Amino acid sequence: MSEVESANDSAELGGKYLTFFLGREEYGLEILKVREIIGMMDITPVPRTPKFICGVINLRGKVIPVVNLRTKFGMETIETNGETCIIVVQAEDIEMGIVVDRVSEVIDIPTSAIQPPPAFGNKGISISYLLGIGKTEETIKLLLNIDKVLSRAELGQISQVGEAA
Repeated sequence: MSEVESANDSAELGGKYLTFFLGREEYGLEILKVREIIGMMDITPVPRTPKFICGVINLRGKVIPVVNLRTKFGMETIETNGETCIIVVQAEDIEMGIVVDRVSEVIDIPTSAIQPPPAFGNKGISISYLLGIGKTEETIKLLLNIDKVLSRAELGQISQVGEAA
């Protein structure tokens, strides 16, 4: 991607973000991608799915697949607690839940406070799931592109899980 494309992309990044924690790291999701936040509920496992797919939930009569972001990002799993919750998001055309350690707040991050993700060279590291790095006072928030956290193939698997259940 050229610097011009990158600059054009970041010009549209300012706005409201729902922030949440995975471990000590704080992440942000574009608020328009968030449908709702719900407390942890019983998740029905679906056999023979990738490890990062927790299973499905019944949310007011609708079956929603649920992804564990800790597992997807290669982090150690932890026991759920009173702060663990599910953020229901729209990724591409799929409604799904993502399990997070705790939700923080909704904040407005101006475009001037968002930098492009760092380049890690040609080490085979893909960070296309990052919209940018948001800076607020003394903290840094990793702004996720929920449409790219999962590959198209993984989104297809999640869609199938929701349909099968």
